[in-house]
Amino acid sequence: MRLVILGGGESGIGTAILGKKKGYEVFVSDFGKIKGNYKEVLIINGIVWEEEKHTEDLILNADVVMKSPGIPDKSPIVKKLVEKGIPVLSEIEFAAPFTDATIIGITGSNGKTTTTMLTHHLLKSAGLNVGLGGNIGKSFAWQIADNKYDSYVLELSSFQLDGILNFKPHIAIITNISPDHLDRYDYKYENYIDSKFRITMNQTEEDYLIYDADDEAIAEWFKTHTTKAKLIPFSLTKTFSEGAYIKNNKMEISINQEEFTMDTEHIALEGKHNMKNAMAATSVAKLMQIRKSTIRESLSNFQGVEHRLEKVLKIQNVQYINDSKATNVNATFFALDSMNTPTVWIVGGVDKGNDYNELMSLVREKVKAIICLGVDNKKIIDVFGNVVDMMIEVDNMNDAVRMAQRLSEKGDTVLLSPACASFDLFESYEDRGNQFKQAVKNL
Repeated sequence: MRLVILGGGESGIGTAILGKKKGYEVFVSDFGKIKGNYKEVLIINGIVWEEEKHTEDLILNADVVMKSPGIPDKSPIVKKLVEKGIPVLSEIEFAAPFTDATIIGITGSNGKTTTTMLTHHLLKSAGLNVGLGGNIGKSFAWQIADNKYDSYVLELSSFQLDGILNFKPHIAIITNISPDHLDRYDYKYENYIDSKFRITMNQTEEDYLIYDADDEAIAEWFKTHTTKAKLIPFSLTKTFSEGAYIKNNKMEISINQEEFTMDTEHIALEGKHNMKNAMAATSVAKLMQIRKSTIRESLSNFQGVEHRLEKVLKIQNVQYINDSKATNVNATFFALDSMNTPTVWIVGGVDKGNDYNELMSLVREKVKAIICLGVDNKKIIDVFGNVVDMMIEVDNMNDAVRMAQRLSEKGDTVLLSPACASFDLFESYEDRGNQFKQAVKNL
């Protein structure tokens, strides 16, 4: 069997190693450059590869193809594979049959990284032999090749879910759905929503779907679709006989006739959206029969996720917050919503079809100045130009942070929450967040 892998990043290399171990003839092809450390792994494992090109003769003879999530379905080589009827899978679909571990799959437009990390933290603290992968950390396929975990917590993007056929998590979570990556879905929101719900398409009555019952897009989907999985909703406003909710500042969870309660003030994560993430993760812990005392302790000592509302430093009584991971409007909505001081907001980057009007009421209420950090800021300026007193454009992070310091006064917050992808001025959202932290430290 010939396995061809498109993309020589983390998921591609991991799949190559697993494929080789399972007896496939493996070929890796990357249209860009493959990083040096990944090349070494390929060479050590005797795996054939190419970079900066896709040689059709070496690709179109595949029995199966694993496509990295970053490569669009519209790319010419993918179209040719589909025309020839060659299966094009995601790493998750390729790897899953090679493990009998319990799989917890987490998707959503926002909150999925925090929920994934918190779920992993809850299970690991309870002594479970659990792996962390998918969209974060080490490749899922690579871990199956190298480790023997009893369960995996996987963060799954819509792109990864687009490439599944039979993949089925025992426990699935949809944290929320808001417009994102619409450029990859023909600018049709319903296509993106359907893509997220692929997480539950193969689930049976033995499986569980945990979801945000306050979410409009999720509620709409349920009006015309069903899933076989047992439903466990969570909400900030409703209560359930089976599910999770907040009542009188207590998180209450009822699953399989078992109750769990905890005062929200003892939960380390702050903000309404994080209460939802905590309810989702705790629901998993309950399903996995983790002891209540362990859950409480883990919820109270969880450190949060880098680049997600990460407090960097307080300088002259101004708090600097790195929320570089906010790559869409909905994520930035959560960030602005959790601000309770006048805010200098650093925003901008590669726009993925954003509607900034959703932020209007929060910007009017909380934002005193906007610093645009992107190559093209026209849309942001058009929407907010007349709403805030100060609007400034910069083209690098040092200028953004220095300008923010000038515009802020005691008691204010400087918030980097770009609502956009980072690829115009930075390598990645991590690079953007790290540059912000460095610039703050240099003040």
